[in-house]
Amino acid sequence: MASLMEDEVFRSFAKYAAIVTVKLLLMGPLTAYYRITRKAFANPEDAAAHSSKPEEKKQLVRTNEDVERARRCHQNDLESIVPFVLVGLLYALTGPDPSWALLHFRVFVCSRLVHTVAYMMALPQPSRGLSWAVGFMTTLSMAHTVIHSVVFH
Repeated sequence: MASLMEDEVFRSFAKYAAIVTVKLLLMGPLTAYYRITRKAFANPEDAAAHSSKPEEKKQLVRTNEDVERARRCHQNDLESIVPFVLVGLLYALTGPDPSWALLHFRVFVCSRLVHTVAYMMALPQPSRGLSWAVGFMTTLSMAHTVIHSVVFH
């Protein structure tokens, strides 16, 4: 493992994978923040912690657009970042050109950051869709390289 950390591409991958993984992890507390500040809870026991009145507890178990937006953004991160980390690891192990690898990693991370800003600020489309597509195509490009490397070498 120590020898992997000497590889320029693997170090770059590790850095950018860590950045998007932390971004993914922060979406949970962001959703919780919106739940608490908007008083919109998914479960009765959560609402009970914020009110002692039975009728008020029932009203706190509800949906809220801000909470749902954060949840959808988090779900999209799970659907995009997990494949990036898996494919990116395999890609880094194929020995790609360092400049191309760095481009792939940076483009993906930027696309996810732009996607989150576009999602959470409700920016007009196609900002969110384009940022998602850029990240998706970046992951597909790395997957293509991995498959090509395995099949033809």
